[in-house]
Amino acid sequence: MHMATATKRWTLEELHSLPDDGNKYELVRGELFVTPPPTDVHETIAARLTEILAPYVREHRLGHVYHPRAVMRFEGSEVEPDLMMRQPHPNPEGSWDDAPIPILIVEIISDSTRRRDRGPKRSLYMDAGVAEYWIVDAGTRTITAVRPAQDDLVVRDQLIWAPAGAEPALVVQLADVFGP
Repeated sequence: MHMATATKRWTLEELHSLPDDGNKYELVRGELFVTPPPTDVHETIAARLTEILAPYVREHRLGHVYHPRAVMRFEGSEVEPDLMMRQPHPNPEGSWDDAPIPILIVEIISDSTRRRDRGPKRSLYMDAGVAEYWIVDAGTRTITAVRPAQDDLVVRDQLIWAPAGAEPALVVQLADVFGP
């Protein structure tokens, strides 16, 4: 007879006690995710997206583009998105617990992160009220835009980002993200 084994549910306190060993540790609804350091391709895509997004975010006063080490906390979970756009914390002494909800989160998936980025993290971001979540896949050269109460949009050529209060929308050419 096969018996199900109980899965350990991690806490933020336990997460914060883990070593700083070059891996990224994230906690999503009690499940610990460990990610090795990113590849050059991953970081190149993140850099290209930052170059595309930062001027638009600045021009439209949407906040800042945050990189890993900046976290989003929600209901006992803590994640380090590859990129996130949000307003700065209104309180200079504020914590991650009461930071503004991001308006855009970007995850650049790899074989080791594909399941969590499309499953538990996607669910967490939507439940937290993130306005838009991009799943960037270098292997298929696509970006999937996830928006609350809408069907996912998988694009191969250009993606239009139209955050509330910003006009005109930003048109992202995927050739500029993935390169030639």
